[in-house]
Amino acid sequence: MKLLDSMSALRVFFLIFSALGGPTVVSGVLSGPTNVHFTSYNMNLVLKWSPPDGAPKDLVYTVQYKPVITDDYREGCVNISISECDLTNLSDILFEYGVYIGKVRAQLGSETSPWVESSNITMDKDTIIGPPSVSLLSSWTTIEVMFEDPVLEYSTLRQAYTDITYNITYWKDGQREKAKKKSNIQQNRIVLSDLDPLTKYCFQVHINKMWKPAEPSATVCESTGSEEQQIPWVAAAVTFVVIAIVAALVAVTVVYRRSIYHFLCPNDALPEHFKEYLLEPPNSTIYKAMQNPQPTEIIADVIVVEGGPLEATASTCSKQPDVIVEQR
Repeated sequence: MKLLDSMSALRVFFLIFSALGGPTVVSGVLSGPTNVHFTSYNMNLVLKWSPPDGAPKDLVYTVQYKPVITDDYREGCVNISISECDLTNLSDILFEYGVYIGKVRAQLGSETSPWVESSNITMDKDTIIGPPSVSLLSSWTTIEVMFEDPVLEYSTLRQAYTDITYNITYWKDGQREKAKKKSNIQQNRIVLSDLDPLTKYCFQVHINKMWKPAEPSATVCESTGSEEQQIPWVAAAVTFVVIAIVAALVAVTVVYRRSIYHFLCPNDALPEHFKEYLLEPPNSTIYKAMQNPQPTEIIADVIVVEGGPLEATASTCSKQPDVIVEQR
């Protein structure tokens, strides 16, 4: 009698365990995982699911996946105890425009659940793009905003999205409600000028994406400087340019020192007849004329005009014809 009572109590215990804590079994078949779905962040590929109700600790899972355009599934994770499988580094068929489907089943000892499929995932449309990294450089009333594309798992941002642009939102510290925006920036840097000196500005950068919005960057802040702080920058820039020029000249001198030396101090002497010719005074008539200039000769036409007798004057003069000399 006691044995029967013990068996009845044990049977009741197993029934309660199965109802409250044990894995769900329908007609001897283990229940499959629920909420099976893909996630993607910066072009990775992860299949996630929820364990079946009342799953014990020793329940394991197997994952398979494939592109939707093929028929055969590939093995992903096998006999894992966690409820997700990262397929990013397990596959050589992933690319930024691929469309994939996955499935998972649970296993407890020799019992296995039916396969449970996920919905499709389209990588470039469904992946979540992370925030860009942002750095700032201030100078008086300007701040240069520089940002880097987030790193994707198996592509680059510009390859996956050829029309990618950035939006920059900025505001004076403590005045977010008065924020200004620069939109559709194609480069990875922009200089904001005409800012107030000695003022702290905060910035946030967003990536424009056609489908799912990308995550914004963290807010970063930087203060503008004063006019006096601009002078050391100018002096440093001038010093840098001068040093660069001097270094370039020194480098050229070192590299071409032999050629320069041979040009200034040639080893080959001029032939003697060349030396005599160069030292001999010129025999040109033009040169001699330039060395011994002759006095200028004035050539004039003489015109004789015959006229009447001259009037008598105090002195007696012989009658002579009037002579007019005309220079030309």
